[in-house]
Amino acid sequence: MNGAQALIRTLVDAGVDVCFTNPGTSEMHFVAAVDEVPGMRTILGLFEGVVTGAADGYARMTGHPAATLLHLGPGMANGMANLHNARRARVPLLNIVGDHATHHKRYDAPLESDIDGAAATFSGWVRRPMRTEDLALAAAEAVGAAMGPPRQIATLILPADVSWGEGGTPAPPPPQRPAGVVSDDVVNGVASVLGSGAPCILLLGGAANDEASLRSASRIASATGARLLTETFPTRVARGAGVPAVDRLQYLSEFAAAQLEGTRHLVLVDAKSPVAFFAYPGAPGDLVPEGCEVHVLATSAEDAPGALAQLADRVAADEDPVLSPARRPDRPTGALTAEAAAQALGALLPEGAVVVDEAATSGIWAPGATAGAPRHDWLTLTGGAIGIGLPLAVGAAVGVPDRKVIALQADGSAMYTIQALWTMAREHLDVTTVLFNNHSYAILNMELQRVGAHPGPKALDMLDLSRPDLDFTLLARGMGVDAVRATTAEELTVALERTLAEPGPHLVEAIL
Repeated sequence: MNGAQALIRTLVDAGVDVCFTNPGTSEMHFVAAVDEVPGMRTILGLFEGVVTGAADGYARMTGHPAATLLHLGPGMANGMANLHNARRARVPLLNIVGDHATHHKRYDAPLESDIDGAAATFSGWVRRPMRTEDLALAAAEAVGAAMGPPRQIATLILPADVSWGEGGTPAPPPPQRPAGVVSDDVVNGVASVLGSGAPCILLLGGAANDEASLRSASRIASATGARLLTETFPTRVARGAGVPAVDRLQYLSEFAAAQLEGTRHLVLVDAKSPVAFFAYPGAPGDLVPEGCEVHVLATSAEDAPGALAQLADRVAADEDPVLSPARRPDRPTGALTAEAAAQALGALLPEGAVVVDEAATSGIWAPGATAGAPRHDWLTLTGGAIGIGLPLAVGAAVGVPDRKVIALQADGSAMYTIQALWTMAREHLDVTTVLFNNHSYAILNMELQRVGAHPGPKALDMLDLSRPDLDFTLLARGMGVDAVRATTAEELTVALERTLAEPGPHLVEAIL
């Protein structure tokens, strides 16, 4: 058995049976081995950013890692923006990067680069096995490292000769390590703070946004008067009728500061202390109000849902959670605006949907319009690096094939990873993409004003997406995805209703 075969056998036995790939010459023995070792599903992406973003979406929906297969340092570099997003999402991901044979490294061939150094910027674990005999054990350790705690990206660098060499032996699956248990002292300390009568906020992140955690947090809020917020861009949050509602910390720092104003105790639950996304002239970067004490109930390495449940039993034993009522907006009519599009989504969102939100400014109204829709999950742009939406939808659809995935996608960021549409078509993934086409980087037009710049025509031209206008209907059809254009609210509603009722990939281009 060669190294690649032992590697794949080890991964499949450990439960890593999906690999999103864009391979090259160095990885050809891995490519050949997927036919020789059963059990690994391989999914081709036409750009590495699709591969890495899809692995993120898969992990968000399944809770366990997929593998990527990337070609040398430049291939990994092409996927790094979405590896950054995955790091911020705190998901388990196994990143396999092929490299030159060990004896070829000294020649400084054209594709030679510092893979180890670059991978360390987003990985919690990096290894380069130098012998075929060591490869499978390193792979098992990589799976264990990815699953954590904390969950993270593990990068396994695969030299070509280690892959093709004979003498590989599969390694047993790594032992599952449980998340750390939050101590009674920490829970009691937070309970004391919540009972102080001072204004308190629970800021929820990561694993603390599932339905069970939201129910615990809602009970705590009802009993103590604390307010609930979730991170600005949560990894995955449960929403809809029958689920407690939680507001997101606002993206604009002045609005976030207003949400936090007057807080005397900020309790972090698998969340980071809030800071502004960017520096602005004369504005603070740290958003914690003056005089506010920050407490940590649970870190990303600890059992945040368990800690919330324990805290709820401690301070809210007799309280029930406050659940969102079932309600839908009316179907919109008239001009097609972002608000009308949100109303159409809220009117039609199916039970169990997965909404992937990279709509940027066009998605402002979507959370409010869907708050009372049937239960669903919402995935967001965790790391701020645009181009994640369509790849996330690919990975989510692979991970939960029995659920409808709806991608809310801005036009500018769609062009970063538009190749994801081809993968949706090839794999016949059940994804409906609503493509908001406003012909601009609208959020950057807003940021121009916020940073105090004084744009002229050349500056504004850099944020304009016309001359020529992008035609996403033609782009989608060219990659095998059924597509239709909507120019009125009625047209969008009809198109959305049809595509949500039909399996497979569809795109609705909403001209705003």
